[in-house]
Amino acid sequence: MLLRDQSLLDESTRGMLERIVELEQELAKQRTVAEQLSKAKGEAEAELAKLRRAYLRALEQLQLMRRRLFVAKAERKDAAAEQLAFEGMLAELDQLEQAIAATEAAAKLAEAQAAAQAADGAQDGLPQGDKVRAKPKGRRNLEQGDLPEITVEITDPEFEGKAERIGFEYSYRLGYERGGARSIRLARVLYKLPASESESTDGSQAPEATSAQGESDETSGTRLVTAPLPKELFRRGLLAPSIIARILAQKFVMGVPFYRLEESFAHEGAALDRGTMCRYAEDAGATLGAIVLAMRDDSLAHAFCLSTDATGVAIQPERLPKGQERKRQACHKGHFFVTLADRDHVFFEYQPRHTSAAVCEMFKGYSGYIQADAHAVYDALFRGPTGAAGTSTAAPPTEVGCWSHARRKWWDAATCKYKLGIEGLKRIDVIFAADRALAKLAPWKRQILRQEHVRPLVDAFFLWVEAVYAQTLERGLIASASGYAVRQKTALRRFLDDGRLRLENNGAERALRRIATGRKAWMFCGSHDHARAAANIFSLVASCKLHGLDPELYLAHVIRVMPYWPRERYLELCPRDWLATRARLNAAELALPLGNITVPELATPEQQQLTH
Repeated sequence: MLLRDQSLLDESTRGMLERIVELEQELAKQRTVAEQLSKAKGEAEAELAKLRRAYLRALEQLQLMRRRLFVAKAERKDAAAEQLAFEGMLAELDQLEQAIAATEAAAKLAEAQAAAQAADGAQDGLPQGDKVRAKPKGRRNLEQGDLPEITVEITDPEFEGKAERIGFEYSYRLGYERGGARSIRLARVLYKLPASESESTDGSQAPEATSAQGESDETSGTRLVTAPLPKELFRRGLLAPSIIARILAQKFVMGVPFYRLEESFAHEGAALDRGTMCRYAEDAGATLGAIVLAMRDDSLAHAFCLSTDATGVAIQPERLPKGQERKRQACHKGHFFVTLADRDHVFFEYQPRHTSAAVCEMFKGYSGYIQADAHAVYDALFRGPTGAAGTSTAAPPTEVGCWSHARRKWWDAATCKYKLGIEGLKRIDVIFAADRALAKLAPWKRQILRQEHVRPLVDAFFLWVEAVYAQTLERGLIASASGYAVRQKTALRRFLDDGRLRLENNGAERALRRIATGRKAWMFCGSHDHARAAANIFSLVASCKLHGLDPELYLAHVIRVMPYWPRERYLELCPRDWLATRARLNAAELALPLGNITVPELATPEQQQLTH
């Protein structure tokens, strides 16, 4: 009996144990499923959070786009009615084009018939009537035009008053005065003198005495000598300095493209094609680049702070080999860098690529302050050159941050209605207002008052922004604005070190505006060389604006003076020193559109000190 009960108990126990095993296996399966569901839920929540962040960023961009386009949208007109009128005009234009084509075909037919009749008449000895004038070749004859004429008498100091004048030899240039183009007639005096006097004191023959313009009379023993041409930047060119300056000022100051200048000159009666203007502009920019190079060397040697920025420009691609002319090419992208050297110079430099190597080469050897926009291309410059062992070989320039760039990121956040963005914007505006009140003070006094009034505001701003950056975990406008301020903290505080340093880099950006607005009209530069020449012209006209000079008048005078000026003294021709240099020139000589220029002696150290 006990054995039977024991066997039953063992069977019941085994059944319960088997059931427990089954339940444990089922529980393990359920746990696995629960873990998979929990993991899937976590992944779904992470994906949802990611989508929400992307949605918020899209909303931010939408708010910024609405903000930037609102004014433009408000000024747009309803084009429904104009569209109907436009379609009617298109139909009318099609009819006119057909009528014009028919008229041109009839005119060409009549012209061909008239030419055939004229040829037949010529063969029969009959009069041919009025012939169509052939396209002129060679140099343009300005004497036959209707332009007002200005005569400039060119004498030879060696023979003037000593030899007999017997006439003039004339040549022409195209010039410009306020009011229109002018024909400039160069009247070079023709001298008659004995053959023995036609030789100079050193035994050589007088200028141009051996040319076709000097003739001798063996029977009377006399010789005719013509006064030499004055020196010109473009020897025996068609254009005088005044009209070259007009072209450069219109293109690089007013942003007028060459094809519009061509039409403008045609209305004034001075036919000047855009190809000629383009060649003169490139040659003038390349030649005047010697003055810009002197300005640049002076800036790197003596400037306290250089403010720099860059903007892109399109470069026309080179022509393809023969047979591939119709293949389309995209424009290359180059960059114009602008540099403001204190209140002395503004110079532009073209670089084919916006790279650290280009920036380091531009500022090579300079160890003062450089104010830039925290772009990555400047990082290598501020680290400085390193030797083979990684040690610095020269003192690198010191970075000065731009508070305007820092403010723009907070402005973007404020535009999207972020409270932190609005607060950051207000804090930066308070710093700007406090420093603006000190703008007209002397640097030493501004430095003292900055420590008293501006430094506490800057300290409070960075305490606040560091706390915001530490609490901001997600990407977005607030993270971008606070991160920029934290990473640039040292550079942004740099203006507190010296009263001569500025809070922002707006001056460099204003100088770039000339290129940004001009390229809407001229679209691209013809080549890398043309861009470099354009950078030189931009440098001179921007420096003229800095020093209150008339760019057109300055360029006209410098183009007149430069052929006579010593190379080692080109810095005297820069806009900063031009007023002092012009005061030492002969005013009567400079007032003429062409002629000789007497170079004054080098300024004394006292005069140079007054100039600088």
